[in-house]
Amino acid sequence: MDELTSTIGVAALVAGGVALIALVLAAMALVRLRRVRAEQRVVLGEDGTRDLVEHSAGLDSAFRDLHAYVGEAAERLDGRLGAVEARLDGTVAHLGLVRYDAYNEMSGQQSTSIALLDARANGLVLSSIHHRDQARLYVKRVLDGRGELELSPEEADVVRQALEGRPPATAQPR
Repeated sequence: MDELTSTIGVAALVAGGVALIALVLAAMALVRLRRVRAEQRVVLGEDGTRDLVEHSAGLDSAFRDLHAYVGEAAERLDGRLGAVEARLDGTVAHLGLVRYDAYNEMSGQQSTSIALLDARANGLVLSSIHHRDQARLYVKRVLDGRGELELSPEEADVVRQALEGRPPATAQPR
C-alpha cells in the first residue's frame, strides 16, 4: 500500500486513469468513425471512389430523366383523357321518363315516352302508345334538345325533364 502513496505510485495511478480515459475516448471515436464511414458509403457508393460532385451530377441527371419521363407520361395521359372525354360525350348523359294516358281512356297511364340524350342534348325519344287492343312504338331523333320531327307535348316534356334533370313525371291527359 505504501507503494501507491509514493510519488511513483501516484504517478502510476494518474497514468492508469489517463490511459483508461483515453481508451474510452478512443472507443467512442471508433464508433463515430464507423457511423461517418457508413454515411459516406451512402453518398459515395460502396467502393468510395466517387466524389461528392460526381454523385451530385448523377443525381441531377437522374432527376432530369425522371422529369422527362413524367412529362411524357402526362402528355400520353392527357391524350387518352381527351379521347375518353370525347367518347363519354356520346353516351347517355340525360334521361327522362313520362307516363300518360294517350287516349284519355282511364287505362292506368300505360303510354310512355323516354328521352335518351348525350351531353350535347342529342339522342332520341321513344314513345310507346298503348290502346285497348294495340300498342305502337315511335322513335324521334333529338338534335340540340329539339326534335328532328315535331314532338308531341309529352315528348317535348320528357326532353325538358331529361335536360333539367327532373325526376320522372306523370303527364296530365290532354
